[in-house]
Amino acid sequence: MVTLVEVARHAGVSASTVSYVLSGKRPISDPTRRRVRASIEQLGYQPHAGARALASSRSRIIALMVPLRTDMYVPVMLDIAVAVATTARAHGYDVLLLTGEEGPSALRRVTGSGLAEAVILMDVQLDDERLPVLRAAGPPAVLVGLPADPSGLSCVDLDFAAAGALCVEHLAGLGHREIAVIGEAPGVYARHTGFAERTLRGLRDRATELGVGLLHRPCEGGHDAVAGVLARIFDERPGVSAFVVQNETAVEPLLALLRRTGRAVPEDVSVVAVCPEPIAAQASVPLTSVAIPAQELGRRAVERLITGLSGRPGEDGPAGDAAPTPGVELLTPVLTSRDSSGPPPARGVMS
Repeated sequence: MVTLVEVARHAGVSASTVSYVLSGKRPISDPTRRRVRASIEQLGYQPHAGARALASSRSRIIALMVPLRTDMYVPVMLDIAVAVATTARAHGYDVLLLTGEEGPSALRRVTGSGLAEAVILMDVQLDDERLPVLRAAGPPAVLVGLPADPSGLSCVDLDFAAAGALCVEHLAGLGHREIAVIGEAPGVYARHTGFAERTLRGLRDRATELGVGLLHRPCEGGHDAVAGVLARIFDERPGVSAFVVQNETAVEPLLALLRRTGRAVPEDVSVVAVCPEPIAAQASVPLTSVAIPAQELGRRAVERLITGLSGRPGEDGPAGDAAPTPGVELLTPVLTSRDSSGPPPARGVMS
């Protein structure tokens, strides 16, 4: 393995100069810094991670907290995680994945030990118990999600409230007056998970504004659960002519059950989903949908974090006490119209 001394000899500088270039602890002239960097690249020098962390007080590790719960659609979470890891690596950072449900204790353990110098939090709840730790004396952090009170925090997410409103606007524009929402599993709402609560708020507020009836029912994934929820919806609201689905595991069971009961999509019933693009595009009836931009969320979260850690956009300088600038970045939802939505049937009431 190439040593630091060999890099110094190749660049014609002292070993301490190479060390300062790597750590950023002292200013080095641009020509010298470029010469050292060129020697590092040419020789293939890799600083020892442990020694580098001790010397610079930086581990160059980002902890990604993503509890993998059984009532959440894991592929979306993993898509975000992969985008976080890929983007972090491009900036010279590695990612430590924390998939448990320890919450504040895991946050204190990882950051208190110095193992990670920054954190990205996912599965954010409206009153998330991890936030007091961050606000008290926590590490630089970015949330993929939006709590009820985001003050002092750096957050990035899809504007789920606007996504819900967009679904109602689309269906109301087609003439639907009774809409049913098949939502996430009950546990997701019991935890007050931010994205689900915000979508529901957007759906309800826009339905009220437009004078559209709206019925929301949480639903576990799978055929039997969807069958039970669907039967109860038509018992309660026989005039329902459109569904909004925010539950990836309910999409295909719903389409199959509608076919089985003689309801054609979209001639008899329209279906709109809030889900990843591949699920909507590849469904048995291609779904009108609002896409969840998982990869974009992961990428933007890392970029917000890196900008804070570097102190200047686009540079990987010493971190010091830098942190991401507080603020909320909400991505604008986009509705893509496909084969699953159309005007309600002329008879108005489903048989």
